[in-house]
Amino acid sequence: MEISRSQSFFQDLSSREFNGFRVRKRPRFSADIALSFKEVGTLAVEHDGDQTPPLAVSFCKTLKNSHIFALSDEDGFVSLFNTCSRFSLFSSHEENSEKSRVCEWEAHRNAVFDVCWSKDDTQMITASGDQSMKLWDVQEMKCIGILRGHKGSVKSISSHPTNHDIIVSGSRDGSFALWDLRTSSCCKVGSEELSLQATAVVKGAHLSSHAKRIRRQKSASKSITSVLYLQDELTVATAGAVDSVVKFWDTRNLKNATTRCQPKSSDKDTRLHGISSLSQDANGAFLSTSCMNNRIYLYNVLQLEKGPVKSFSGCQIDSFFVKSVISPDASYLLSGSTDGNAHVWQVDKPHEDPITLAKHSGEVSAVDWSSFEVGKFVTSSDDFTVRIWNCQNNSCSSSKRPTSGNRKRIMAMPTIEQAKD
Repeated sequence: MEISRSQSFFQDLSSREFNGFRVRKRPRFSADIALSFKEVGTLAVEHDGDQTPPLAVSFCKTLKNSHIFALSDEDGFVSLFNTCSRFSLFSSHEENSEKSRVCEWEAHRNAVFDVCWSKDDTQMITASGDQSMKLWDVQEMKCIGILRGHKGSVKSISSHPTNHDIIVSGSRDGSFALWDLRTSSCCKVGSEELSLQATAVVKGAHLSSHAKRIRRQKSASKSITSVLYLQDELTVATAGAVDSVVKFWDTRNLKNATTRCQPKSSDKDTRLHGISSLSQDANGAFLSTSCMNNRIYLYNVLQLEKGPVKSFSGCQIDSFFVKSVISPDASYLLSGSTDGNAHVWQVDKPHEDPITLAKHSGEVSAVDWSSFEVGKFVTSSDDFTVRIWNCQNNSCSSSKRPTSGNRKRIMAMPTIEQAKD
C-alpha cells in the first residue's frame, strides 16, 4: 500500500512520544522450563452422554480466576472448567469433566463459535451461528442482553482492552461491527433482557477486487474469520477467508482501513489463502496470523510495512476452525493442526521444528494460554476432548501475584490521514 506523504506512517509512529502507564507484569517463561510440556488432564465434551465438537476455549482474564477456562461447542453450550482439579490416572475423560466442571448452560440453540470474557470475568459474550451474540451474567448463568444485526453466523468477537463495554464482532456475512453495551439504542426483549444494536458496521470489509466483480459469490469468500481489538485501544484488526490480508481500522473513522499487511507472495504459490485467527501478546508488540497455507506469521505492529518479521511452519491448517495464539509474554506460539497434533514454537527460534504434542485423535482446533499461570494452556479437538497442558516443573500453586511496573503502550494507530483502501 502506498501512502503519499512526506513522512511514512511508521516513521511518524516511531517519532511520537507516549506517557508510561501502569500495567501488571506477567510472569515469563524461563530457560529451564522451555520445551517441556506435559498433559495433566483430559476432559470429555459431552452433554447427557452425547458428544459434541468443541469450538472455542478462553481462559479467564483476571489473576484470581486464571485457572478457569470457558469452552463453547457445536450444540450451543458454554461450560466452565477448573484446571487445578487433580485428575486420577485411572479416571475416565467423562469423570474428569464432571470433577472439574464449575458450571454449564445452554447459551444458544445453535453453535457457539466464540466467547469473550468481560468485566473482570463477571460477564461473558457469546457469538453464535444463529446470527446473534448474547451478554451473560456468569455467576447467575443468565442472559442480560442480546446483540443483533449480523446477517450471517457471528464467527469472532473481541473486547476493548480497557473498556469492556465496547466490543467488535466479525461475521460470515462479510461485515464487522462495533457495539457499546451502554448504548441507549436498545429495547426490552423480556423482563430483563436488552436487545442492542451496533454503533457502527463496515460491510464487505474483506471483499477482494475479483470478488467485487462477481455478482453472486459464495459467502465463505467474504466471511470475516477473526477480529481483534488491539492494545492501543484505538485499532481493530480484521482478517477474512478470501486472502491473507490483515486490515487495520481506526475506530474513530471507519470509512477505510488505515493500513494493511500480508505475507509476500511467492512465484510458486499464487493462490489466495485465508486467515483463521489473529492474536496479540499482552504488551501489544506482536500480532500473529494463522494462514491457510499452513504457516503462522508474526508481525511487529510498529513495522507492518515490512511484512512478517517471522514465519512458523510445521502445522497443518486445512480448516478455519484451526486456531493459534501467542503466549502473553510473546515467548511461545501455540497452534492447533488438522493432523491431530498441537504444536508449540519458541518465538525467537522460528526456523526450528515445533514441539509436537501428539495426544489428540482428531483435528486440533481452538487453543488458549492462561494469562497468568506460566506455561499452562488448553487444546480442543474434534475427538470431543479438551486437554490441559503445563510445564513439567510448573503448577497452579507456583503462580504469584504480578507486581506493577512502568511500561510504554505500543500504539498501532496514530492520528493520520486516511489512506485509500
